[in-house]
Amino acid sequence: MALDQSALLEVLDALKAADVDDRIRSAATTIYQALIEAELTAVIGAAPHERTEARTAQRNGSRPRTLSTTAGDLELRIPKLRAGSFFPSLLERRRRIDQALFAVVMEAYLHGVSTRKVDDLVKALGADTGISKSEVSRICADLDEEVAAFADRSLADQAFPYVFLDATYCKARVNRRVVSQAVVIATGVAADGHREVLGFAVGDSEDGAFWTAFLRSLKARGLTGTQLVISDAHAGLKAAISAVLLGASWQRCRVHFMRNVLAQVPRGNSEMVAAAIRTIFAQPDAEHVHSQLDVIAGMLGRQFPKVEAMLREAEEDLLAFAGFPVAHWKKIWSTNPLERLNKEIKRRTDVVGVFPNPEALLRLAGAVLVEAHDEWQVSDRRYLSEGSMAVLNHPNPTKEVAQPALIAS
Repeated sequence: MALDQSALLEVLDALKAADVDDRIRSAATTIYQALIEAELTAVIGAAPHERTEARTAQRNGSRPRTLSTTAGDLELRIPKLRAGSFFPSLLERRRRIDQALFAVVMEAYLHGVSTRKVDDLVKALGADTGISKSEVSRICADLDEEVAAFADRSLADQAFPYVFLDATYCKARVNRRVVSQAVVIATGVAADGHREVLGFAVGDSEDGAFWTAFLRSLKARGLTGTQLVISDAHAGLKAAISAVLLGASWQRCRVHFMRNVLAQVPRGNSEMVAAAIRTIFAQPDAEHVHSQLDVIAGMLGRQFPKVEAMLREAEEDLLAFAGFPVAHWKKIWSTNPLERLNKEIKRRTDVVGVFPNPEALLRLAGAVLVEAHDEWQVSDRRYLSEGSMAVLNHPNPTKEVAQPALIAS
């Protein structure tokens, strides 16, 4: 419809008779439809009912198209041609929602809002027909490009002396069955003390082959300078670390280890055993840390021989942190820094429940991790101070910062 004088007067009469909401929707519909007609005129070289030598095609009716906007649902008409096809550049072929609502839906999805609540939110913003679960999925599929670009970025710009690895589990459909899928995450502390999300992946299990492939992907993207890897004792992970991250030590998460130990003692003795083991980590230097483990293992062994065996067997991996600056100990002897990320992923994925496929799970988990990474980058706080990170290259890093760390505590 061309917006000539008579058409404008018709629109004015219609708006006078409508309430405020209908006026906005009618005006938006008129503008959209006029722009669509104007674009088609430019494409085919002729207005409706106009004969010109430049005409390249003829109109052949139209088809309805509903566009959901914050002004409400707009009932538009998309012109058809007798030969060829036309689709207005204002719209997107597979999207029946405008950019403003698109951004709202994506943001709500990323923050763990259920599909039903997203539908209610879209209706509250003016789209009477709401939005379906499949439409939410199609909208959020646009996240794939952003997540993939982040997951494939180069890591070669700087070294990451500390790397944390952990996994959490979510449900997804695979071959028409609902199965548990492992979401593995790698974060790192760079040489300047800032944290980064290094990578993530979704797989069927946490066996050695899966971890090896994941770590190799990090190496292929340029991961270098890793001195210590912190993780739980996942099956196959230690072997993968030694095979891929050559020269790096492995720190077994003390929190997970403590849970394993306490599972071997009666509940009434758990507080005493936990308190005794904690004294190992309260020592001022590496020498006293190792000697205290020997003392505690012997003491607990008189009543709990299994606990003594576990402590002595795990000594090298459990106390790997002791070879690094004392100022870093509390932040490198467990995977606690990853627990918050895991909880946030679970909070948002629990809203979905069962993902239609592993790719959808990777999309949401990846988007959550990209968001966390960006927050770390703009934060003024470093995970570890730049000065203490410089001590890592000192011949005796534990002695260099031991005294300042004790004074600070």
